[in-house]
Amino acid sequence: MTDFPAAGDTLPDIAMESPDGGTVKPSDFAGKKLVLFFYPKDNTPGCTTEAKDFTALKGAFDGAGVELLGISKDSAKKHQNFIAKHDLTTPLATDAEEGGLSDTLGIWTEKKMYGKTYMGMVRTTYLIGADGKIAQIWNKVKVKGHAEEVLAAAKAL
Repeated sequence: MTDFPAAGDTLPDIAMESPDGGTVKPSDFAGKKLVLFFYPKDNTPGCTTEAKDFTALKGAFDGAGVELLGISKDSAKKHQNFIAKHDLTTPLATDAEEGGLSDTLGIWTEKKMYGKTYMGMVRTTYLIGADGKIAQIWNKVKVKGHAEEVLAAAKAL
């Protein structure tokens, strides 16, 4: 069993692809509070709701000095379509590389559904303080009310 980063640890600084073909990594947000929300797949019901909820509260996060970044293994092209289809204003990133951030955090893992085993993303959110340290982790997130809960925690940080 690997020890994965926990509250109080520094988040690994691993680059991911942005929908425009650039790169984004946690250190790009140095000195700012940051919410990273990892979700399984673009355009699925729970993931769409979660991304729309964070988008709806983006102004409040901005007002609290908190940056947002949604992350899945979907391609940059899929992210572009997801953003356009749902008018998302929350930035997204692709963490498709093996050994990427979600692998390092231990949230890209073996899952089971209907007797089948497959690799998938565990819906997880990280709140990072302006000091670059993990302030709080939400594991196996239930979408309803989650963005509001994260906003309250971020404001209190």
